[in-house]
Amino acid sequence: MNSSTFAGTDKPDSARKMRYFHNFYGIFKLNDALAATIGFDIGIEQKNENSSAMNTWCNPTVILKYAPTAKTAIAVRAEYYDDRHGVIIAPGTPNGFKTWGFSTNFDYRVSSHVLWRMEARTLSSKDDIFISDDSRTSDSNTFVTTSLSVNF
Repeated sequence: MNSSTFAGTDKPDSARKMRYFHNFYGIFKLNDALAATIGFDIGIEQKNENSSAMNTWCNPTVILKYAPTAKTAIAVRAEYYDDRHGVIIAPGTPNGFKTWGFSTNFDYRVSSHVLWRMEARTLSSKDDIFISDDSRTSDSNTFVTTSLSVNF
């Protein structure tokens, strides 16, 4: 279980707005090969300096991970991000940033210090906020990524 809180501002003194943010998640091992992560982030920030009016955003997330061997794992993730006032992500659209995300990934542990990941992810928003290579906008975006991470 993890619980962390931020209280303060990330703005310069000339535009100071108080922000309160809390991140909470738990990782639950269901058996030797299956685990679930359930998380929830919530934040509030003053609409204007010295104001009692606040903007709010939140993000619930669920991840299921299956590790059939010591070197491999497969995970699926579902999340929703609601930032209607554009505090963290400001697309400048009528609904702000209200987006569902779904992904699946495959991890392969190359060695004790190297992990290779392939991931397919799709995002779906209430508004046309995603920009394609030809500058058109859409309410969804799907992509595949790969990464190699090294720890030491």
